[in-house]
Amino acid sequence: MQINGPAPDVLTFAGNGEPTAHPEFAGIIEDTLALRNQYFPAAKVSVLSNSTFIHKKEVFDALNKIDNNILKLDTVDLDYIHRVDRPTGHYDLNRLIERMKDFKGNLIIQTMFMKGTTDEGVDVDNTSDQYVLPWLEVVKQITPKQVMIYTIDRETPDLSLRKATHEELDRIVNLIRQAGIQASASY
Repeated sequence: MQINGPAPDVLTFAGNGEPTAHPEFAGIIEDTLALRNQYFPAAKVSVLSNSTFIHKKEVFDALNKIDNNILKLDTVDLDYIHRVDRPTGHYDLNRLIERMKDFKGNLIIQTMFMKGTTDEGVDVDNTSDQYVLPWLEVVKQITPKQVMIYTIDRETPDLSLRKATHEELDRIVNLIRQAGIQASASY
């Protein structure tokens, strides 16, 4: 790539699964940073994470070294989390939030907003103030360098789920910006 191009802008860890779950994640990040520095020093290193392993010191330390530490926080409503995200095992939202604060701004929060109902008819619209305002208060406490919001991009297994509208996402972005935090929306 150095000879023939193109030079990468960003080296991103993402995909079907949680990158930070890999037992050698910290070493992989160290190797990636060394190779990036040697071959493409202008490239950024990004990790898209669901935040479940940030309590592990080696994961936290590795994420703190990269350019774009992108952590999911879809809501701060535990009932919604259990209904929609369905974490397995023990899930401690307060511990996760406190650990996000420990990054001292060296993170980007990524949040998905959507509408619709589950197959059982349960409302999963998290675009209302009932969900947005408490989430925003926590985001302000975390002090991320940026917030990226988005909505459903492709068909989901539950066909009753729908995209949040441009207007709803724009309203949320404006609230984030009014709080003094850089924000963007993907429609």
